[in-house]
Amino acid sequence: MSITLLWIAAWDKMRLLHSPLFRHIIATKSCRCHPKTPPNHICKQWRAESTALNQHIQDLSGSEQTLLNKLYAGLIGGQRASLAESITLVETQHPRKKELAQVLLQRVLDFRREQESRNGGKPAAFRVGLSGPPGAGKSSFIEVVGKILTGRGHKVSVLAVDPSSCTTGGSLMGDKTRMTELSRDMNAFIRPSPTSGTLGGVTRTTNEAIVLCEGAGYDVILVETVGVGQSEFAVADMVDMFVLLIPPAGGDELQGIKRGIIERADLVVVTKSDGDLVVPARRIQAEYTSAMKLLRRQSRSWNPKVVRASSHSVEGISEVWAEMRSYQQAMLASGELQGRRRAQQKVWMWTLIQENVLAHFRHHPAVREALPCLEERVTRGDISPGLASDLLLKAFLSSSS
Repeated sequence: MSITLLWIAAWDKMRLLHSPLFRHIIATKSCRCHPKTPPNHICKQWRAESTALNQHIQDLSGSEQTLLNKLYAGLIGGQRASLAESITLVETQHPRKKELAQVLLQRVLDFRREQESRNGGKPAAFRVGLSGPPGAGKSSFIEVVGKILTGRGHKVSVLAVDPSSCTTGGSLMGDKTRMTELSRDMNAFIRPSPTSGTLGGVTRTTNEAIVLCEGAGYDVILVETVGVGQSEFAVADMVDMFVLLIPPAGGDELQGIKRGIIERADLVVVTKSDGDLVVPARRIQAEYTSAMKLLRRQSRSWNPKVVRASSHSVEGISEVWAEMRSYQQAMLASGELQGRRRAQQKVWMWTLIQENVLAHFRHHPAVREALPCLEERVTRGDISPGLASDLLLKAFLSSSS
């Protein structure tokens, strides 16, 4: 099934049925079901509707077509301004602009697919996710690595996620301030984005921003997240390699992540390994090396490693990148990297489905009518939260049938 159809599955059905723009998309894209699987009801439904209504649907307006053509041409031409504007379009909450963003994404996906076919089916870009506790030196590490890579002819894109305030909803968006040298590099692109309450510190549009960056010709995509925790697995489901950055002398505050996020780490980097912190850094490296031997291997082609580096003295940075490249080559040679990307697309499809189904549930008239009363009864202790959720679900299903 095409990427467009996968995205459509995540949207409210009734809203899409009345969307002329998506009827246009479906009418112009063939339904690509698995060759061994007969076309299912959804594919038949979309094909029938698009065929019957193809002559009566409204196409993109002239201004919208001009905007998309301008963004697409600038994007694949490597213009940073077009890339920034395209990511803004993807991040918007405006219904119509969301649809325009999906049209643009589909064109970029087709362009990227052609690139990969010319590359022997191998991805042209390397996606790396970086996470770690506050104070681990993530921004400093990214700037040093980014400058080294741009100096070697790479184009580096940094998607940095800043935490949003629970009170005001605002974000400092200070990553460009912390990466002063890299932000002025013409071969680098830094895009800070607010979490907007997203669990795990990765916005729901980060995955689509990665696609746009790859379409713009960036061959190394670095995704920096807010911090670490048991729930922060989102970034690991959108990148080729997940790197955990930990500071030396972190103490007991690191204990909570050893069985959490470290299970997903392909590489652990002990940062700030310079000066008086060299000895603590070596100790942390030894502890994590021992701990990772007890964890189950995620890949048959790669054993996670623990290395030390210093962004201040740049010692060990080249070795870290060498380990990343070794990982990329090993995963490409075994085919695991391509398989991981295919699995990630499925994971993110279901993530978007869950988000949009929950939003549809919350805004359903029957749920909105019953919710205040049930919330009050749960607060008073008259009924259990489980019973309240069952009653809301029954109200939703009965009115939807």
